[in-house]
Amino acid sequence: MTTSTAGNKLPNINGFQDMKPRHSLGYTVRHRVRTAIALTLAAMLMFAGTAAVATWLDVDGIIRNNSVNVIGQGSLDADTSIIDPNSGQPIEFVLIGQDSRDGAENQAIGGSFDDVVGNHQADTTMIAQISSDRKEINLVSIPRDSLVDVPQCETSKGKIPAQYNVMFNSIFADAYQTGGDLASAASCTLNAVNSLTGLNIQNFIVVDFAGLVKMIDAVGGVDLCIPQNVDDPYTGLKLDKGMHHLDGVAATQYARTRHGLGDGSDTSRTTRQQYLIKQLLSEALSKNLFTDTAQLYQLAKSALKSLNISQGMADTAALAGLAMSLKDFSMTNLQTQTVPVVQAPSDPNRSVWTDEADTLWEKMRDGKPIFASDDSSSDAATDSTDSNDDSNDANGDQSDGTTDDSSNEAPDPTTGLITKADGTLVDPSTGGTVDPEDGSIHDAVTGQYIGLADRYLNATVCAVPAKN
Repeated sequence: MTTSTAGNKLPNINGFQDMKPRHSLGYTVRHRVRTAIALTLAAMLMFAGTAAVATWLDVDGIIRNNSVNVIGQGSLDADTSIIDPNSGQPIEFVLIGQDSRDGAENQAIGGSFDDVVGNHQADTTMIAQISSDRKEINLVSIPRDSLVDVPQCETSKGKIPAQYNVMFNSIFADAYQTGGDLASAASCTLNAVNSLTGLNIQNFIVVDFAGLVKMIDAVGGVDLCIPQNVDDPYTGLKLDKGMHHLDGVAATQYARTRHGLGDGSDTSRTTRQQYLIKQLLSEALSKNLFTDTAQLYQLAKSALKSLNISQGMADTAALAGLAMSLKDFSMTNLQTQTVPVVQAPSDPNRSVWTDEADTLWEKMRDGKPIFASDDSSSDAATDSTDSNDDSNDANGDQSDGTTDDSSNEAPDPTTGLITKADGTLVDPSTGGTVDPEDGSIHDAVTGQYIGLADRYLNATVCAVPAKN
């Protein structure tokens, strides 16, 4: 719905320097994977290791076929140049997990109900920022149910006027419906992201349900610790408590289901999706580049076939160069966060961004790790991350960095958690409390789900040794 408010300037319509939006809202949906990071990073990392066996024309054809044009408007340049992985500059793009029920593969995961077939929703939206030295990656989630004010948008078939107080994922859906193509949906989403954050991102990557399934199957399935029995009548998925090796369909269904798990909310579901991401990346990165070359090549191809990449990144040489620059990247330097939120006064089912969101965007505009203190350098932040014993890798999503008085207590070397005198488990990265039954991390103040302590889950609930 488009509205006009007399006497008030529409916030963020002309860019970040306009007045703050009255409703830059965030719903605590954290890293709904479904695909974005797993597909993107695995594709980049694995491409480097399989370049020797891959036929250049084969890979180049896949990338070109999946290239999507950017529609010039507002902050977007339709003639954006190809990214330069050796420029010594940060590389930024928006990852969009598309909830599409088009095709049998997507319907097998998300369902084929009449009211969703043909719809295109931005089920996941994350901002990815790769540091100039390629040692750090920031991933910040913009929840799908956030209420935001967005600028006007140019689609392939007409203009969508500026809007107030709309759900974030409606930007993608409305633009797809109006323009009839992915270029419209992704370009409008990207332009809105820039307007709301003050960033100047020119590229995007879009993926759907079927993409994640293919990725998981390409590595031979993933190990997931299931902390409670699962019996989902909607998907037919039944799992007993314990460690399971799941194929792509079953793993994706588990990560998406809400029924009978946690509190049934989207926020609890996203903790499982974070866990799936990490288990998938762990499986992919454990492959031997020399003995598993053929499998890694298929993994890279599966990833690239599943991704729709904007024209500024859809270049074989550029992606190969970026992959090579990331070949020594450590998952401990992957820093993840959802926009800090509180419940919206106008709607208990929505949330508003807190003041900490401004600090978050400022760090990203400066190209800093999102958990680096204001007076620390990137190197210091890296050292801090390492000293937390892989806590970022272990716990997935992060909160606003709030910690408690546990800073002088050492994390357990196996679980990465701190045990307080009263037995409370604390995640040192977020300051959140950990549920000992299922490993979910909750904000110490609001109680909202903010992540999953996967190292704790694997080592205690399912009692399996960590991979080297």
